[in-house]
Amino acid sequence: MRPRLTLLAPVAVVAVILAVAWGRWGDDELPPSIAAGNGRLEAESIDIATKSGGRLLAVNVREGDTVAAGDEVGRMDTQTLQAQLRSAQAQSRQAQAAVATLASVVRQREQAVRTVEALATQRAAEAALAERELRRVSELVAQNFISPQQLDAAESRVRASRAALEAVRSQRLEAEAAVAATRSQLAEANAAIESARAAVERVQVEIADAVLRAPRAGRVQTVLAHAGEVLAPGGRVATLVDLTDVTMSFFLPERAAGRVAIGSEARLVLDAAPGVVIPARVDFVASVAQFTPKTVETESERQKMVFKVQARVAPELLERYRDQVKTGLPGMAYVRIGEEPWPVRLAVTLPVPAASATSAPAAAALPGAAASAAR
Repeated sequence: MRPRLTLLAPVAVVAVILAVAWGRWGDDELPPSIAAGNGRLEAESIDIATKSGGRLLAVNVREGDTVAAGDEVGRMDTQTLQAQLRSAQAQSRQAQAAVATLASVVRQREQAVRTVEALATQRAAEAALAERELRRVSELVAQNFISPQQLDAAESRVRASRAALEAVRSQRLEAEAAVAATRSQLAEANAAIESARAAVERVQVEIADAVLRAPRAGRVQTVLAHAGEVLAPGGRVATLVDLTDVTMSFFLPERAAGRVAIGSEARLVLDAAPGVVIPARVDFVASVAQFTPKTVETESERQKMVFKVQARVAPELLERYRDQVKTGLPGMAYVRIGEEPWPVRLAVTLPVPAASATSAPAAAALPGAAASAAR
């Protein structure tokens, strides 16, 4: 019995070694239905900058702070803008007073036109009466009932009435021209009001822009300026990283890229956390091939032409792990290009969020994780 046991012991040891080696090699080797490429986690970077130049009054954030959309990041000094606002408001009030004055003048001159029109009517009636008297006097002079001197007087009254009528008509034209000129001035004054209001609104917008707010939620990556510094227009104050928009870009050869569709499942494994498998979705595949970037360090890099592919992590997952999300971390991206299920080592595995670390197992960190892994 002992010789037989002595012979079986080395065989058992070799078998164990072979099984372990086979399991390790088999686990590392990817099936043909899985394509892989290396990349880094990237997030949308947002610069908080000044619209106009000036002195930075305050910076309300520090590097690493998390801000919500609309939070005040910093504030510019607005003393000069406040003075400009008061000046623009004074000009607006002045323009409104000018409009009121000109409107009154227009009414007065329109009344003058009506007065001249009435006077013209009177002068016209006087001229008509003088002409009728002239005709009657002419008939009486022809019949020798009155002296010719009365005819001369009648003719003089006709000429005087006609001259008075022409003078009134001229006054009417002058009054109408004065009304037109005043109305033009009134229109200019109304335009001045609009210009003054626009100036007030412009300064108010600049004052509002002096409060630097976060356009979206994110984490403060860098603070580039401090209170008291004088910044030029467009001067950057801080940089935010939108942690709800995280992607990883990687490159695949044409044989694999041609089988990747938008919306395909992907898995991300970071070098810093090899035991964590992050689910993602492909949302971009380049339509034009390019030369292999120097950052690609895979066995397929000897293929000169590759296609860029981008996988995006779901925003709701990023929100759940917001405090743990970091950008710039290198890792591997895997894409399923066939119908075969994911290998066991690429099944979704997520850490338990800090808020539920004591109440939920790791497998429950993502609803449906087991179902995704099975597919």
